[in-house]
Amino acid sequence: GYDDSMQKLKTTIYEINRETAKFYHTYLMSPEGKWALDCLTGRGLSIATIKHFGLGAAPDGWDNLIKHLKGLGYSIPDMLQANVIGKSQRGTYYDRFRKRVMFPIINIRGKVIGFSGRAMPGEDKMGGKYVNTSDTPVYKKSENLFGMNFAKNNCDERVILVEGNMDVISLHQAGFENAVAALGTAFTDEQAKLLS
Repeated sequence: GYDDSMQKLKTTIYEINRETAKFYHTYLMSPEGKWALDCLTGRGLSIATIKHFGLGAAPDGWDNLIKHLKGLGYSIPDMLQANVIGKSQRGTYYDRFRKRVMFPIINIRGKVIGFSGRAMPGEDKMGGKYVNTSDTPVYKKSENLFGMNFAKNNCDERVILVEGNMDVISLHQAGFENAVAALGTAFTDEQAKLLS
């Protein structure tokens, strides 16, 4: 018989990622997320652009997302597979992203496949400026581009390849909807194929 366990896992990861993106966006738009919203609007982004890209914020806590996803019926092993949580050496589980502005990474089919979390200015000494989703059954950073889900309909003749997520978002807001960025990697052959 056909073993569809990998397809079921992928479906579950897509669901977890979608719910995680909604959780982060809801938090960003709440009074508690004002610190992150102020950061984004302070960088010149409009509320319409923030909603268009589904931007969010991760709360400054160790298990906010875990509790939320558990409440929706998702298991710890599936959250680990989605790489939205981690496991410490002591065996405790924790939210992978904490007190960061969150950028959902969306594939050309419109599914959330991963996340990039940016530390607040001045706080990037603790854990790095960006924390990104590691490779999962639905996400390989060397095979995807940030913003491709929007740029795919606007890159017939030219593509603007930029360094980071904020560059893409700012250019889209300014009307250059053919901008994309590599996801923290050198530009790969697989990424080039997406543009052909």
